[in-house]
Amino acid sequence: MAEPGFWDNSEEAQKVINENNAKKETYDQFNELAHELEELDLMVEMLQEEPDPQMQEEAQTRMNKLKEAMATYELAMLLDGPYDRNHAIVELHPGAGGTESQDWGSMLLRMYTRWAEQHGYQVEMLDYQAGDEAGIKSVTLLIKGHNAYGYLKSEKGVHRLVRISPFDSAKRRHTSFCSVDVMPELDETIDVDINPDDLKIDTYRASGAGGQHINKTESAVRITHLPTGTVVASQAQRSQLKNREQAMGMLKAKLYQLEVEKKEQEAAALRGEQMEIGWGSQIRSYVFHPYSMVKDHRTNVETGNVQAVMDGDLDMFIDGYLKMHL
Repeated sequence: MAEPGFWDNSEEAQKVINENNAKKETYDQFNELAHELEELDLMVEMLQEEPDPQMQEEAQTRMNKLKEAMATYELAMLLDGPYDRNHAIVELHPGAGGTESQDWGSMLLRMYTRWAEQHGYQVEMLDYQAGDEAGIKSVTLLIKGHNAYGYLKSEKGVHRLVRISPFDSAKRRHTSFCSVDVMPELDETIDVDINPDDLKIDTYRASGAGGQHINKTESAVRITHLPTGTVVASQAQRSQLKNREQAMGMLKAKLYQLEVEKKEQEAAALRGEQMEIGWGSQIRSYVFHPYSMVKDHRTNVETGNVQAVMDGDLDMFIDGYLKMHL
């Protein structure tokens, strides 16, 4: 029998349960892969004794699926950060350049949405600010699923696009930038001290992508943390109270991340290392013209299949980033 008060903290208890479930899931996945490998070994032995075209085709199909599953499992094993298993909050902020950059922001929004869907994650749009003519001014997504933050933390930084602008009648080449911020969604076990006097809270009418789901009441909430200038907004919920709770959770995640980055930079300074601060780091280039290439400048991983990347094929870049930090 547990001691009195052992499970009084239900949030802490749930955290332990979630960790145990994650460990069991990892163990079960390993056993499934090992079992499938044994099955394939048996099929290969049977084919060596008596060739069968139909069985050989089935074995090849299962082998390809096993390779993909093992690659996914190996990638998951690289995630050992304290919040890698959490949901991810992703913010997109196009740089200067008006319609051109705002369109680039919408292309990245589609890319991350496609990636999430391909991995079985749920995507919830917390805030959406449409561009003046096309694209977006800013977007905040909550990508929900096991290890979402662990994978997507590799996307934090500035993304650069080079292409012939579809908005330029002279068909000139343009360069656009969009910053991507990625934070883990934090639970109530993380204590972030926020002084209510440091907050400026504004409300406004919510509107969805393309002007859909326009709310006639001021249910959307924007919170500004005055000491740091940090701004968060939420309009996904129908009630102002729910949006305020969501925005406060986002603010807590941002302030926690700022503190972690500050400590990392202080430690690097003591070690004599140079670390780039904030959004000054261009992590990846997407070149549509005069040639096709996507290159990650941190890992040198690159591909000429630009369309596949824009359709959500990001795993090669995520894998390269995680292996670089082993």
